[in-house]
Amino acid sequence: MKLVTLIASDRSFHVGALIEGATPDQNQILDFYELDPRSRHQNMLEFIEAQSESLPWAEGMIQKAKAGLVAPSALASEADTLLASPVPRPISCRDGYAFRQHVESARKGRGLPMIPEFDEFPVFYFTNHLAVTGPGEIYVMEKALDRLDFELEVAIVIGKEGRNIPASKADDHIFGYMIMNDWSAREFQTQEMKLNLGPAKGKDFATTLGPYLVTRDELKKHLIPGPNGERFNLRMKAFHNGKQVSDGNLKDMNWTFGQILERASYGVTLHPGEVIGSGTVGTGCYMELNLTTLKDNPVWIKPGDDFVLEVEELGRLENQIRKENP
Repeated sequence: MKLVTLIASDRSFHVGALIEGATPDQNQILDFYELDPRSRHQNMLEFIEAQSESLPWAEGMIQKAKAGLVAPSALASEADTLLASPVPRPISCRDGYAFRQHVESARKGRGLPMIPEFDEFPVFYFTNHLAVTGPGEIYVMEKALDRLDFELEVAIVIGKEGRNIPASKADDHIFGYMIMNDWSAREFQTQEMKLNLGPAKGKDFATTLGPYLVTRDELKKHLIPGPNGERFNLRMKAFHNGKQVSDGNLKDMNWTFGQILERASYGVTLHPGEVIGSGTVGTGCYMELNLTTLKDNPVWIKPGDDFVLEVEELGRLENQIRKENP
């Protein structure tokens, strides 16, 4: 199931689902609230918490919609629907550091050896869970536009509470997957990282999630099972003003989400609705590319630019950068 949070005409949020057509132009969004205006169909967090009831109900509604048995008012073309982040206000948002290629290439480009601790444990940091956006325009202040960068990632959403979760059982705590763009103000980040507290203001202004929250069962045909949790063979791409700039694969995670969850849940209870990112895939940001393949002509993102992240099965996350006036 590919779930969405859509923005209704009164600007409220409704939970819904993608119904895929023969072509992307024929895709439709099914608005669950129009079928049953109960509160959990306006709130993805409540939908996830009630999943034992809400998921079977939603699957039944999707089948009815495909059979033409729902009111026309509950369906709209995807192109005509405004989508928010699937989880507009996550309970928390962590971001991992799971791809060796990204870490090693960026360090090599700065003349630094690979850090040995990368292979000892999966690391993560907390980012601003209240600055989450979805598809569409992103307004960025002038100082954050100084070396503005993207980061091509995939994120999971926790679906079941757990504490001290072993990696081998952690996948059962994952509700679904979605694309994540961890926007980065590299000038801010370069300055603050000298203080050894990790990224803060450089990541504080926007994290984009979406367009869909894809449940685990949708990805079975791409599954790569393993003793430390599942990985998926999903190609990942990024496009800057229509030009492809990145090409990676989710299967190349050196730390699985299961291992990240084991680390994150050590002595800590994880709750439904928390979001955890994979970290940047190899070639998945300009900081890395400018230190490797683009040394002679470094590139950054400017106001007016269009940026698209595309992950197989997870969709296309499209954003436009705008300069915010104070």
